[in-house]
Amino acid sequence: MKDALNILCWNTDDAVWNHWQKVVEKGIVLTRVVKLEEVRSHLDRQADKAYQYIFVFLEDEAFSKKVEEVALLRRSYPDTKIVVFPNQPSQAAALRLLSLGVSGQCAPYIGAEQLALVLSVVGAGEIWGGKQFIENLIAQSLPQAQSNEDTELLQSLSEREQDVVRYIAHGLSNKQIASEMDITERTVKSHLTTVFKKTHTKDRLSLALLVQGSTFVH
Repeated sequence: MKDALNILCWNTDDAVWNHWQKVVEKGIVLTRVVKLEEVRSHLDRQADKAYQYIFVFLEDEAFSKKVEEVALLRRSYPDTKIVVFPNQPSQAAALRLLSLGVSGQCAPYIGAEQLALVLSVVGAGEIWGGKQFIENLIAQSLPQAQSNEDTELLQSLSEREQDVVRYIAHGLSNKQIASEMDITERTVKSHLTTVFKKTHTKDRLSLALLVQGSTFVH
């Protein structure tokens, strides 16, 4: 029998919490906490109940403070994937959190099908945000001049690997890339693994930012 998926939910809003309970798939167990201390307490004793994810609702009140607390959680518990649900999306906050390794940002009243997709994408080690979100995130990141070595590194990739990189830079998912290139998702993942190694990047966002800041044609 497949083990239940346990998600720790740091959520102070009753309406959003009730919504999350309605849209999760069967086999997913949500545990609600409302304070940072409770989050730490659960994670510190999770030998009895391992949490694969932390969902964090970012309310408007004390938004900046909570963003910093999420950043602290990420550093303290690097093996647990964190997804944030801001009441009012902030590109600046998202860039900070994703650069620290937070796995994604979603709307609080997310639909059931989309939530299932989020868990699938994040579970595969990818970043969730959607095409437009990633493009906006990249556009708002501070432009930094890349050395000629970085551009040459990207140009040294195979033709197919370069195609994958271009699609990643535009925020496409593996499924969308597979469709565009008429290959399987497994092949896309294989190309990505190779690209990450060759470019010394750790994830899709860092790769996209590398491309955006270089003179590589994308």
